Amino acid sequence: MKLGKFITVEGSEGVGKSTNINHILMRLQQQEIDVVQTREPGGTPLGEEVRELLLDHRHTGMSQDAELMLMFAARAEHIAQVIRPALEAGQWVLCDRFTDASHAYQGAGRGIDSGRISILEQWVQQGLEPDFTLLLDIEPEVGLERAGKRGALDRFEKEEMSFFHNVREGYLARASAFPERFHIVDAGQPLEQVQQGIDAELAPFIQQYV
Repeated sequence: MKLGKFITVEGSEGVGKSTNINHILMRLQQQEIDVVQTREPGGTPLGEEVRELLLDHRHTGMSQDAELMLMFAARAEHIAQVIRPALEAGQWVLCDRFTDASHAYQGAGRGIDSGRISILEQWVQQGLEPDFTLLLDIEPEVGLERAGKRGALDRFEKEEMSFFHNVREGYLARASAFPERFHIVDAGQPLEQVQQGIDAELAPFIQQYV
């Protein structure tokens, strides 16, 4: 049996990941691809509990290292219980964020050395990497304004604007470092245009395998 494909969707707050992940899911299902939709942090019972800890504003004083290691603890469980079994069964995995988010948020945002993150990445992932990464890019001011309209802000969304500018630069640096894997779409456009951009990037990838 052929291995499935691993698609990740990345971006900072307010880029419209949830809406556009549903759009991608629809496109995959139209091709009769068996898809597992999941998210990080989360994706497993343990991971969802870790997610609550990470997003809870009561833990504003959490150390940077604790935050990073909680992310990778949840990721290790996610890979073992969901991602790798699905791929080995020939299913495709569509994941809301993965390790690029750790490099952007804990690396560029928090200032943790990328080499330390890479050590955890190699240990936990054992060579597992996404096959296709969609980066929804937006000006942080626009994204946070959108996020604020959704309701109460979580621990990350309450960070200073400079943090989100650093996160964006971290994402763009990852895209520059891995141009074959990354596909950037301007999420500041009207939704219809965003989804047209997604289709233009995604369709050639899908057609390689169906």
